Amino acid sequence: MTLDSHRANAFHVALQAAGMPHVPDEFSVVPQHQIIPASILGEIAEFIRAFDRVTSRAAWQSAALRESPVIAQLRRPEVCFFSAWDFHLSPEGGCQLIEFNDNGSGFLFAAIINALYHDAAELGRERHIAAPKRLPAFEQHIADLMEQEAKAFFGENLANLRFVLDDVESLQQGKFRRELQLLVELLRKRGWQAEVGCPAELCWDGQRAQYRKEAVGFIINRSTDFFWQGECFSALRSAYRAGSVYVAPNPFTYATRSDKRLLEWLSLPDWDKDLGINPAERRILSKHVPETHLIRSENIDTLAQRKEDFAFKPLHGFAGRGLLASTAVGRARLRRLLVHGEDYVAQRWVAKPRLQIDGTPVWTDLRVWAYRGEIFQLSGRASRRPDRLDLARPGGWLPTYAAI
Repeated sequence: MTLDSHRANAFHVALQAAGMPHVPDEFSVVPQHQIIPASILGEIAEFIRAFDRVTSRAAWQSAALRESPVIAQLRRPEVCFFSAWDFHLSPEGGCQLIEFNDNGSGFLFAAIINALYHDAAELGRERHIAAPKRLPAFEQHIADLMEQEAKAFFGENLANLRFVLDDVESLQQGKFRRELQLLVELLRKRGWQAEVGCPAELCWDGQRAQYRKEAVGFIINRSTDFFWQGECFSALRSAYRAGSVYVAPNPFTYATRSDKRLLEWLSLPDWDKDLGINPAERRILSKHVPETHLIRSENIDTLAQRKEDFAFKPLHGFAGRGLLASTAVGRARLRRLLVHGEDYVAQRWVAKPRLQIDGTPVWTDLRVWAYRGEIFQLSGRASRRPDRLDLARPGGWLPTYAAI
C-alpha cells in the first residue's frame, strides 16, 4: 500500500515535527512499507547470536588483530548499542548478510519513520503486523541500554559528560547530523549532561578527556575514521589508552567485528579450526554470509574470470563509497589496487527484492539493529539501483515491520 498524497504530506510534516530533516527534499522516505516474515527474523536472530559468539572468542580476536594498527590491539569490553546488520532478502527466499556496521546510522530516524508511518497508514488495523515501539518507549529503551553499558564499564552511575562524536564534515553537512542532535536531546531528557562535537574539540589533561573544561566519561562514536589515525584524535587516543573513557564503537570493536576482511572468514570454512568455529556455527554462517574473498595476488585471475558474480568493495569504505562495478574490474585493475595498497574484498552478488513506487522500480534491503544478541529495531532502504545504494526519490528509507 502506498500513502495517497494527502496522507503522504501529513506523514512528512509529522516526521519534521519529530525532528527529522525536511522530507522528502533533504531526506527521502518512501510512503510505502515492507513486512519481514517471522521466519526470516528468526533466522536473522539466530545468525546474530552466532555472530556475537564467534567474534567474541579469543581465537577470532587474536587472528583479527594480527594486521590491525596498534590502537586496535587494546582489548575493550564496550558493546555498541547501535550495531547494525545489513541484509539482502533474496527474491528466492532467505537472507544474506552484506555487511556489519558497529556504528549503524539511522536508528533514531528509523524509530520515528516506523512509528509515524504506522499511524499514517493506519497499520494498527492489520493484526499480522507487529506494532513498533512508540517514540517515548523507544527513547527510554535506548537510554536504558546506555545506562547498562556505563554501569558495566565504570561499575557505577556515570556523572561525567556524555559526548556524541563525529567528524567535522559529517557534523556540518552529513545526512544524519540531525540524528546526532536528537541523541543529545534524548540524553538530556534522561537528566544527563550531553554535547555533540568533533574529535579536535576534545582535550587531554593527563588523566581525562575534556570538552570545554568538562570531564568526558562516555563517548558515542560516529566517526568513520575507524582507527583514529588523524591528529585531531590525539586527546581521544590518550584517554582511550588510559582506560578513563568509555568509547563505542572503537578501534578494537571495528577490527574484530566490522572490518570487511572478516566477511571472508564468516563466509568460508577454510579457517574454522584456527578460529574456533564449530560445525553448527559454520552451517549458520555459510547459510547467511555470501562468498567473500580478500583480494590477493594469488586470487586475482580467478576473481577477474568470475567478476560478474561479485561486487568489489573497499575494506574501510562506508555508505557505498569506493564500490566498483564488475564492468570496471579486470586483472589489470585488481593488480593496480594491490600495488597502490587499496585493500578490497570481492563479495558474491546477492539480488534484492523489487518494489514499484509510482510505477518506478526500486530495490529494497533490511537493516537490523541488535544489542547483545537481542533485536530491537528494523529499518529498510529502497534504492533506485539494484547494484548500489541510491536513495534519491522515489527511493529512500522504507518503513519496515515484523510480521506476527
